[in-house]
Amino acid sequence: MKSRETSFRLKRFEAEEKRRKVADLEHMIREFEHMAIELDRQVQSEEDRTGVKDKSHFAYSTLAKAAAQRRDNLRASIANLQVKLEVAVRERDDACADLDRSAPDTQRDLDRLPRRSDRASNLIIR
Repeated sequence: MKSRETSFRLKRFEAEEKRRKVADLEHMIREFEHMAIELDRQVQSEEDRTGVKDKSHFAYSTLAKAAAQRRDNLRASIANLQVKLEVAVRERDDACADLDRSAPDTQRDLDRLPRRSDRASNLIIR
């Protein structure tokens, strides 16, 4: 009985850990997207300020180049995180399904055990 209970707790912990991982990845993706949008605004603002929009032009702003490079790196990171998120979602769903399969067994086993109040009433009646 103890091993089943321990196994169920372990599965529940793993499922919760997978849920947290998915939530963390989703949060990171949202944050990176917001940062990339802000960097887009900075690039646009710098291009408007200098009047040079051609990236190959010698007078193109180094601030705009740096912000554009950082934005591109963030977009690459977002793509990488989305792949990781897909894997994490599958793992989470598998862990939750495994937890759901093991939960009825544990509950059924717990229902079979006489409760303390039931045992006490049996002792009094006898």
